[in-house]
Amino acid sequence: MPVTIKDVAKRLKLSVTTVSRALDGYDDVAAKTRERVIRVASEMGYAPSRAARQLRRQKTEAIGYIMPTIKPRFADPFFSEFIAGIGDEAASRNFDLVVSLAPPGEEAERAVYQRWVQGRRVDGIVLSRMRVNDWRVRYLSDSKFPFVAFGRTQLPIDFPHVGVDGESGMRELVAHLIERGHRRIAFVSAPADLTLQVDRMSGYRSGLAAGGIPVDESLIVEGNLTRDGGHHAAQQLLSLAKSPTAIIGANDLTAIGVMRAAHERGLIIGRDLAVAGFDGIESAEHTHPPLTTLNQPVYDIGRQLIHMLITVIEEGTLAERQIMLKPELLIRASTGG
Repeated sequence: MPVTIKDVAKRLKLSVTTVSRALDGYDDVAAKTRERVIRVASEMGYAPSRAARQLRRQKTEAIGYIMPTIKPRFADPFFSEFIAGIGDEAASRNFDLVVSLAPPGEEAERAVYQRWVQGRRVDGIVLSRMRVNDWRVRYLSDSKFPFVAFGRTQLPIDFPHVGVDGESGMRELVAHLIERGHRRIAFVSAPADLTLQVDRMSGYRSGLAAGGIPVDESLIVEGNLTRDGGHHAAQQLLSLAKSPTAIIGANDLTAIGVMRAAHERGLIIGRDLAVAGFDGIESAEHTHPPLTTLNQPVYDIGRQLIHMLITVIEEGTLAERQIMLKPELLIRASTGG
C-alpha cells in the first residue's frame, strides 16, 4: 500500500492540513515544522499527488509558450535554444512547459491565447518575436494574466521583459565593416512589424551615418528571418549593376542563406563579399567560412525569463522588470577576420 498524507500526519501527530501546507511551502507553517514534515515524509517514502496539489493551490504548475510561426520551426536554432532555456529553468522549478505554435497575427493565434487564458491551462506565458504594436501584450495585460517577454514593444504598457540592444549592436557591426573598407553595405531586414527590425534597422542607418556613408535604399531588402528568405534577397542584391561588397542579415539564418547565394555565384566569402548575421546560434560558428555575428545569449535569456515569470506567479511582484543586454560582436572569417 502506498503511503498517504494521512499516514504522514498520523506519524507526526499533526493535522492533514498542516502537513499539506508544509509540503506545499506555505509560509504560515513554522520553518521547523516544515523541515520536520519534509524529513519524515521523505523517510516514509511519501510522494505527494501533483494533481491534488494543483487542485488545492488552483495552479496548473505549467508555463506556456506559443511559437509565432506559420510552420513547425523546431529546426530553427534560435527557437531550439530558446525552448531549451525556458524548458530547463521551468523543470528546475518543478513547472511543466507547454509548447504550441500558431501563425503570428492571425485568428488561429488569437484562439490559442484565448483558450489558454480563459481555460487557465497554464499559470503564465512567455512571449517572443515581439511586434511594434503587439496585440498579445494588450490582451494579456487586460486579462491580468502573468506573462514575460523576450523583447519590448512600442506600446505604453509596462510589462516584464528581457531585451537585447540590437541598435547599438548593429552600429558596432556596421563600424566593423567600414573599418574593413566596405562602403556598399547591404541589409537583409526582418519583417517591418517586428520590434527587432525597428532596432536593427535604426542601428544599420545610424552606423552608416556615423561612417559618413549615405543610405542607399536599393541595398535594403526585406527578408523573413529564414535561410530561403536570405538566399532570395541576396540573389536580388548580387544582381544589382553595382552590387554590395558586404551584406548583413537581420539574423544568422538570413545570413546563412546569403552565404549560399554567394557560393552559387562563385564568390569567396571574406574576400569577394563580407557577410554577417545576428543571434550567435551555434551553427554560425561552423559555416564555411565561420560567420561573423552579434551574439545574444538566447538560452540564458530563456532561463532568466522563466525565473522572472515564476516570481510574478508566486509573489505577484518583481523587483527588476526590464533587463537590457548588449550583444557581443564575434568577428570571424566571413568578414575577413
